[in-house]
Amino acid sequence: MSNKPIFNPEEAKSLIGKYCLIGLNYCDHQGKPLEKKQLHGDIIRANENEGVVLKLRGSGEEFKLPPDLKAFKKAEPGEYRLKSTGETIISPDLIATWDINKPSLE
Repeated sequence: MSNKPIFNPEEAKSLIGKYCLIGLNYCDHQGKPLEKKQLHGDIIRANENEGVVLKLRGSGEEFKLPPDLKAFKKAEPGEYRLKSTGETIISPDLIATWDINKPSLE
């Protein structure tokens, strides 16, 4: 599988209005896990310049993800409990997980 971002304007358009659960895995430069965050919100825009933009539920803040559509998968129906807040998310439309590696300081 290629690491190159995949962006398709028609597919991006189909994401708008979808409710998405996001998992962010922060790692050091060697891939060792440092922190995990979970966010959820509604996709309000998706384009190659801004990426996929969500309006987070709860805060109303905008949160931008890279314009790589291969990260978004259809979510299984059911309840998802956020470890960080204890919130229960009911049947999101999509799930996306991102690994964010800190650069080496060398």
